[in-house]
Amino acid sequence: MSGHFEPLPGGGAAVALDDVEISIIRSLAVQLMELLGPGPDEEAPGDPLAELFAEGPSEPPTDPVLRRLFPDAYGDPEEPASPKDTEEQRAHSAEFRRFTENDLRAGKRDNALAVIRSLDELAAAGEGGAVLKLSAEGSRQWLGALNDLRLAIGSRLEIDDEDDTDLLFRLPDEDPRKPMVMAYLWLGGLQETLVTTLMP
Repeated sequence: MSGHFEPLPGGGAAVALDDVEISIIRSLAVQLMELLGPGPDEEAPGDPLAELFAEGPSEPPTDPVLRRLFPDAYGDPEEPASPKDTEEQRAHSAEFRRFTENDLRAGKRDNALAVIRSLDELAAAGEGGAVLKLSAEGSRQWLGALNDLRLAIGSRLEIDDEDDTDLLFRLPDEDPRKPMVMAYLWLGGLQETLVTTLMP
């Protein structure tokens, strides 16, 4: 899977994807949408103003992937804190989460949905893969979704730092994590080239 993004005149980016690549990215984006869950408006359609001021959860998610996607806003897990600091940080994080997580989830859902829709349009347009052309806004949505997909896969692979990534390169082919590792590394390459196209 050697596709990489290239800049388009006037902003945006393009990448050639074959049918297998389209299928993999779409499947991962659908799984991400399922993990994020439905938005509040999908659960109970109603007053848009009430939805705007709806409060989100105050506790961190239990799923490690969702914890990686929605980390606590306060406190550094690398730094030891006193019990009082920890209690204060938890209170601040809970308050911050209560007012931001719904919007963050909605943004991540929108990005994943934009990826799915653009891939569906691409698949409907041709056979044997095609060139995906994204606007500047579409490129930003793809970048957000690629980042979320890598965080999700990295969390499942228990990747915490660069040293962990180096170990992944040396996994034997028979390791059951190998396909997920290959997807993680490939998405990283796509993400890196997309970042480059968006740089001024």
